[in-house]
Amino acid sequence: MNVLDTLIWLVNFPAAHGYAMVFIAGFSILGLFAMSASGATPDAALRRIREREGLLPVGEPARRPIAGTVRRIGFRILAFVMLANLVIGILSLTGVPLTRAYIHEHGQPTTGTLDGDWVTFTTSTGVTYTVESNFFTPAVYPDRDAYLPSDQPVVVRYLPAHPQAFVIDSSQGPR
Repeated sequence: MNVLDTLIWLVNFPAAHGYAMVFIAGFSILGLFAMSASGATPDAALRRIREREGLLPVGEPARRPIAGTVRRIGFRILAFVMLANLVIGILSLTGVPLTRAYIHEHGQPTTGTLDGDWVTFTTSTGVTYTVESNFFTPAVYPDRDAYLPSDQPVVVRYLPAHPQAFVIDSSQGPR
């Protein structure tokens, strides 16, 4: 399995769901960055109250629990991943073919059918996939705005190791 194909497959998910990804990432980033703040852990607030009221045991050093540090680092990593998904979603909504060009160039061609926003195609291994190509971020390349009638077959290019990463080849469609 090709590592670059796997990376394209992973990046293709937020690119193929750009509209939803902008909202999901946009709102979740706020909470993730808030949870990654140094005083965001529940035990930090309790510790501050105990210090203020003088309820900490005498001689106990002020220590930072490792679990809180690991939690903050984890939330920061998730926040940056969601920030990357937000950028990918915005670029996809504006028509930048982040993954489409690679899939078009390196994908295996097959024929498929369109039924509204759903594309059905069969891979070379005989497995049939029905995958969404939504209105806001259509899986069409090189001409994203090409008219593709539902009553005619289309050429679909997919990554053999990850058939969910696909494009409809608009250069092979009806003229």
